[in-house]
Amino acid sequence: MGLSGNSSVPSVITTDRGLPEAFAGASEQLRRARYRSELLVREIAAPENIAPNAIAFAAGVRSGAVDAHATIDSPDGAGRLVLLHDPDSVAEWGGEFRIVCYAQAPLEIELGVDPFIVDVAWSWLIDALASRDAEYTAASGTATKTLSSGFGTLASQGDGAQLELRASWTPLGENLDDHAGAWSELLCLLAGLPHHEGVASLQAHAANRRPGSDRGLRSRG
Repeated sequence: MGLSGNSSVPSVITTDRGLPEAFAGASEQLRRARYRSELLVREIAAPENIAPNAIAFAAGVRSGAVDAHATIDSPDGAGRLVLLHDPDSVAEWGGEFRIVCYAQAPLEIELGVDPFIVDVAWSWLIDALASRDAEYTAASGTATKTLSSGFGTLASQGDGAQLELRASWTPLGENLDDHAGAWSELLCLLAGLPHHEGVASLQAHAANRRPGSDRGLRSRG
């Protein structure tokens, strides 16, 4: 294990590979995290020039319990998770780590026209983090729904809808695998899969919209 910085007062403890010890440990947590079994998760090349150290993962929703053709760019839902590490960004981030995530999945048209669906998407992320006791600060993000219609040679595609969430937050504490698990939960919820650990599913949201429901559009079941 090596030391970087001033020889008498080391500022950053590093591993034999030259990586900061804190980042190396966090990376291993993400590699060993318990992602939802409905996802195919792979480590991918991390974006460059954003932070001194970064690790990234991609995930795709499997179409069945056993999907030999599963891909991280699945049409049923896909996402990315990036962990950034920069001890010099503590003042800006509120910590030396920052998590950035992306998740998107197709929607039924009925849900695509729901004016509150973007609010629900953001609540899924917050609820997923809370259900795992994943502490964080400085969360931010955007939720976007897209409606499309095919014309001409694409008329056979008909109408379609898609929901996308991009978010980032600063994790607190040492259990970063909980944050990774929350991201996997978010992606599964966007894809309409049953919820885990008390987070309402897309089907629950749709049920709340049916005539006669007294829970309202904003209820999360």
